[in-house]
Amino acid sequence: MKVFITGATGFIGGRVARKLLQRGDQVIAMVRSKQDAAVLQAAGARVVFGDITERDSLREGMQDSDIVFHIAGWYKIGSSNRAQAEAINVIGTRNVLGLAFELGIPKIVFTSSVAAFGDTHGVLVTEKTPLSSEGDFKTIYDLTKWMAHREAERLIAQGAPITIVMPGVIYGPGDTGYVNELMRAWYQGQLPIVPGPEFTITLAHVDDIATGHLLAADEGHSGESYILAGPSLNLREILHLWAHLSGRSAPFVFIPARFVKPLAPLLSGVAGSLPLSSLLNRDTLAMLDATYTADSTKARTVLGWQPRPLTEGLQETFEWLSYNMAARKPAQFRRRRTAAIALVAGLTVLFFWLVRRNRS
Repeated sequence: MKVFITGATGFIGGRVARKLLQRGDQVIAMVRSKQDAAVLQAAGARVVFGDITERDSLREGMQDSDIVFHIAGWYKIGSSNRAQAEAINVIGTRNVLGLAFELGIPKIVFTSSVAAFGDTHGVLVTEKTPLSSEGDFKTIYDLTKWMAHREAERLIAQGAPITIVMPGVIYGPGDTGYVNELMRAWYQGQLPIVPGPEFTITLAHVDDIATGHLLAADEGHSGESYILAGPSLNLREILHLWAHLSGRSAPFVFIPARFVKPLAPLLSGVAGSLPLSSLLNRDTLAMLDATYTADSTKARTVLGWQPRPLTEGLQETFEWLSYNMAARKPAQFRRRRTAAIALVAGLTVLFFWLVRRNRS
């Protein structure tokens, strides 16, 4: 089959592209740079240059495809650039899905996200849970993924053959996102004290998410959504599991979100100049007590999706992380660790001050 894919240089899209090539499909990948093109061409894909924010740049590569995968997206935790997020996640989605519908592509697979539900407030959402127009969106990413999902639903209502996949939080070798940053910081001993142990997410391996995309294309039904989410764990459970699997120490202290939330305005204002700023910013502070929990039963029963055990996938990820970190400079680790300890000390003082104030 001839398959057109956006986001083929990304964490999920790269895996999807390789799986398509391995099974013998003809893959046409949209890219924006020559460097991206070289990697995909070496893997056997045909590349076309374009940009999802420019609809006409997609037409030639997409024409006569059997399947279109729209996986490209904007994901920057801590960024306040809503205009850029909307241009990529919303307008880009409108362009890709709208053009695919116009060209009569028989199968369109769109990558949404569990984040489109916003904060689930402890509820295990399913595909039947409506996307509320008044969702509790903690980040620009959440909001724009909700907006993009609504674009897909609008086209489905017009008859577009769109199948939606909704991944939860994804981990695995090659990750450069929030989970990777959190894992690296903890692995380097920079998180002896952790705020927001209530923060709850699902975790699934990137290769299983990629497999879920192919299953959605092969077995899924147009107009349907399929949640691809692993087990739900809160931050305390995640870090204790990591400690168990790696043989390293778990954090010493967890500070409940209710004690940190009052400091959020202050911390948000100085986060950019603090150590571990990628883990302590306006978005992560907003999500301290949030939950992003979803049920993947439908994908398992209808698509036959079978994600690997969490322990197996995490062990592989730790091996990759350990190998990559061994190549980095020890001096850099020491500086980051020292800076992190200073930050932790400050948070500890604030924590006990807040506890004392509340008691009095």
